[in-house]
Amino acid sequence: MTVQQRILALSKWGSALQVLIDDLPDNHENPLFKSIVQAKNKNAWFAKSNSIKALKEICNLLESSSLSKLLKVYIELEKEPNETKVIGVVMAGNIPLVGFHDLLCVLVSGHKAKVRLSSDDSVLIPAITEILFEMYPEFRNQVEYVNQLSGMDAVIATGSNNTARYFDYYFGKYPSLIRKNRNSVAVLGGHESDEDLKKLGHDIFDYFGLGCRNVSKLYVPEGYSFNQFFGALEVFSTMMEHNKYMNNYDYHRALFLLDGIPFLTNNFLIVRENEAYATPVSVVHYEYYTNLNDLELKLASDSELIQCRIGVNGLPFGSSQQPDILDYADGVDTMQWLLTL
Repeated sequence: MTVQQRILALSKWGSALQVLIDDLPDNHENPLFKSIVQAKNKNAWFAKSNSIKALKEICNLLESSSLSKLLKVYIELEKEPNETKVIGVVMAGNIPLVGFHDLLCVLVSGHKAKVRLSSDDSVLIPAITEILFEMYPEFRNQVEYVNQLSGMDAVIATGSNNTARYFDYYFGKYPSLIRKNRNSVAVLGGHESDEDLKKLGHDIFDYFGLGCRNVSKLYVPEGYSFNQFFGALEVFSTMMEHNKYMNNYDYHRALFLLDGIPFLTNNFLIVRENEAYATPVSVVHYEYYTNLNDLELKLASDSELIQCRIGVNGLPFGSSQQPDILDYADGVDTMQWLLTL
């Protein structure tokens, strides 16, 4: 298949997935419905609504207008890959289908993906690729799911800072993209509307805050009051209905009380003043700033720790979990890297 044929096929795959998503509420025999239920049974963090949201975002990536942006890389390089390579892809499992973008890039490139799934997300990606294989059997030879990687020419691996050291050791002899922990931040100017803050709530709570694109750190102007912030977030009080989330909330609330650590809360989110970017589930850190220019310098110096930025001089509120197809996880153009191997 040429790249144009692959992109056309992938676009039609996206359309087929959208039809199945639209059919979910009324048809429990829908193959996606069964996969979503199975994924939740294996991983309680994969609530049905979150899996559906992730599937809808994938359909957005598979729109022809979106895929054409990847095609542009071919036009700029004026060539197909030098030869077909086997790309080992180690996927994370923190949110549903989080490894899809890497798989998509390999499919578009024409290389073969040898995929090691996370045990936390081992259902949904094989389920949707099986739909692709049924539509276009020629893709079946382009994807292989394995328990252990071997016989590859290059590696894309995503994990924590600890697993990144493991990846560096075991995959050091291969061309590789090794991704580590990143977190996302929001900069508030202090004059946000209730609607802005409700949208920020999605940046915080979507996927229970488990994604690298979820906001875990707030920068607020000196003297900022969180009253309006907490008021706007009341629409997310349904978080209290999820046992695993609230177990985290109760644990950290008790821990902070015992240790005498000051914090603010609305009974389902803890907001704590702290310099760190990374936070546990149900906790968001904040820092005050007095000068936006100084803050810009700080964020620029920490750019390798930050996945995305919301609010003042950043992405619109509510958009953190709606990445564009060219929003590469680590800022490295995965498509260009694949095509120049």
